[in-house]
Amino acid sequence: MHRQGGGSLPEREGVLLVQGEDIGRWVQVQRQEWSALSGVQQWLLREVLRIEPRAEKLAASAVVPRRSRAQKWEANLAAARQYRTREGHLNVPRSHIETVDGAELMLGVFVANSRARKGMLAVERVEELSALGMRWD
Repeated sequence: MHRQGGGSLPEREGVLLVQGEDIGRWVQVQRQEWSALSGVQQWLLREVLRIEPRAEKLAASAVVPRRSRAQKWEANLAAARQYRTREGHLNVPRSHIETVDGAELMLGVFVANSRARKGMLAVERVEELSALGMRWD
């Protein structure tokens, strides 16, 4: 009703109360929870009320894909191979970050953690690192 009367929707809380409802807060919640809304709800917000989702929320969810533990292991192993090829050893400083295919991996932490957790690693993983010349002690 407010919109039909020519009013604009507030972007922040406490600006407009209609029948006890804080419209600015409601708008914020819709924008923040956009991905949880149905397609019809999103359409109504866009087309009728001219409300758009928060851009940074959409960008963040589109950019950060989830990776499995196996995928993380493979990425770190690729970083270890690259480092070994370039440096000739796997004595990686704990603070070292290795860039592989544009992704920055904390290789030093990976190597240190692998050493510390050798007894908990699968035999195949110990063998993969040993084949690269991993110093375990």
